[in-house]
Amino acid sequence: MDVEIRRTFDLLDHLVLNHPKDDILAGKVNGEWVRYSSHDYYKFAHFMAYGLLEMGIEPGDRVITISNNCPEWNFIDMALAMTGAIHVPVYPTLSAENYYYIFNHSEAKLILVSSNMLLRRIQPALDKMEQKPMVYTLANIEGQHRTLEILKMGIANRDKHIATLELLKEHIKPDDWVTLAYTSGTTGDPKGVMLSHRNLCSNFLAHCKVQPMDSSCRILSFLPLNHLYERSMNYHFQYLGISIYYAENMGTLAQNMCEIGCDGFCAVPRVIEMFYDKLWAAGKDFKGIKKKIYTRAFKHGYRYDLGIIKKMSLPYQISQRFYDRAVYRHWREKFGGHRLTVITGSSSIPERLVRLFHAAGIGVYEGYGLSECSPVIAVNNPVDNLVRIGTVGPVLSGVEVRFAEDGEILTRGPHIMMGYYKDPEYTKQVIDEDGWFHTGDIGIMVANKYLKITDRKKDIFKLSAGKYVAPQMIENKLRESEFIDQVMVVGEHQKFASAIVAPNFNTLHYWALKHHLHYRDNLELIGKPDVLTKYKEIIELYNKDLDPHEQIKKFRLVSEEWTPANGLLSQTLKLRRGPLQAKYKAEINDLYDLHDDSKNNLFSAFRSIDLPSIKLPFGGGSSN
Repeated sequence: MDVEIRRTFDLLDHLVLNHPKDDILAGKVNGEWVRYSSHDYYKFAHFMAYGLLEMGIEPGDRVITISNNCPEWNFIDMALAMTGAIHVPVYPTLSAENYYYIFNHSEAKLILVSSNMLLRRIQPALDKMEQKPMVYTLANIEGQHRTLEILKMGIANRDKHIATLELLKEHIKPDDWVTLAYTSGTTGDPKGVMLSHRNLCSNFLAHCKVQPMDSSCRILSFLPLNHLYERSMNYHFQYLGISIYYAENMGTLAQNMCEIGCDGFCAVPRVIEMFYDKLWAAGKDFKGIKKKIYTRAFKHGYRYDLGIIKKMSLPYQISQRFYDRAVYRHWREKFGGHRLTVITGSSSIPERLVRLFHAAGIGVYEGYGLSECSPVIAVNNPVDNLVRIGTVGPVLSGVEVRFAEDGEILTRGPHIMMGYYKDPEYTKQVIDEDGWFHTGDIGIMVANKYLKITDRKKDIFKLSAGKYVAPQMIENKLRESEFIDQVMVVGEHQKFASAIVAPNFNTLHYWALKHHLHYRDNLELIGKPDVLTKYKEIIELYNKDLDPHEQIKKFRLVSEEWTPANGLLSQTLKLRRGPLQAKYKAEINDLYDLHDDSKNNLFSAFRSIDLPSIKLPFGGGSSN
């Protein structure tokens, strides 16, 4: 029996009728997997809704959740949707300032927080608030109200609210507001993105058609559920009846995958790179022929091409079978033993990693989207064999895409947000009169079919000679090197482009060991002449594929790791260029021989002006 999915909570009826399985959701408690059936999910969501009604939550009330991934997040999400309240899921890793801003801006009536650690993290923001929201915790914390109390209220008052809830559900329309998602942002205060049921449902129903997993599969979820990418994929998995197991933490991913016999997961490039680093490090202690085979398996995988693999030479295909038997199958065993489907987004991923993992039977499919687009715009499609490595795949069905004159990607369709909360002026800036959302990303179509992102519009800068540089494209190329973890290209209004490079220290330490380099710490290591020469060779290699004005003429290595915790990356692991440029101001100034004293700045400004030749009044020819 089919259920039309018009509102997010229609998934509950759909699951019970079409996928009545014992483990639609699962999480670990005290080291053991606790599984919830489709019927459990339906009941817990409804009892939570009755409890919310009993405590006075009304349609339109904003309710914040701050939680690590767990089945209970879904119970709350569906309960809020059924009552007409607005779910405001928030990152569990924000600063006190950001929490304070979101709590006030959203005018939250209730905050549900999952642990004592998170409660302590938000407490400074709560202490500053004049009108404090109610706070309930999933964990048992002395002196705090528990989310379990809401559930018990719902059970006790089921008969009182059952008719009310059904009436509320009946009156909720597809175009009604259902969630407020605050973007992590790379500058300024977070923006509150308002999304409707139609926004979310149209999007996950479109992208669930383009991946190969079905109701027999199990996925591991570990990206934050408050982010629309993971949230939309969770709806996607629920619609298909795929079991969702929530990882304990980032350190237990491989263990959890093995425990459940994982068939796939969603990731960001940094997670794929982390897996790659561990696989590479696993071969460091091999000797002789075993080490050669292991190393060559990587080089073989870097050449893998989905588009022409069946047409490749017989020697390559023989090598593929050999390396799969000798190396790749052991990798799959580390991740549960199955061939995997991995959906990745948020930022670009080096092509060599995608090729390598595909060769190993771990299909990595890159997609693209924004929170304002619910969120997916395009994704590679293995179901219809529409996969092109180096692109984000074909545009989803029901989604329109075109390009502005400057190459900016514009998109239109049912996935476009209702607008920014309390900010109609900025909404008008990004959604034009014809309904096209201006993404801020620059892109092209490859083979008239596959979307490729080349840069962020606001990140493109001009050199002093008038040539434009798209830094993200150059950064993506440089990050293909196993020696580079992160890189920021700079050079606005300067004569040439330069780079601030954060090395991949796992790879660099191994290289330093082989070359008998001695050092106390990473700071001393990056100053070694041999290291600087190595990175110069790497950058010169990639410069060959760049136009002359795009080539990196100078670089500086830095010893700090760039993470969301230190503010150098956004919560979605994008470069925060403002904080990075502020942190490395001295290094950037040194690259261009800039100085802070006003006399030298004035001299530099005059020196940079190209003066025409003039005839000297006192004779002697002309001067430049």
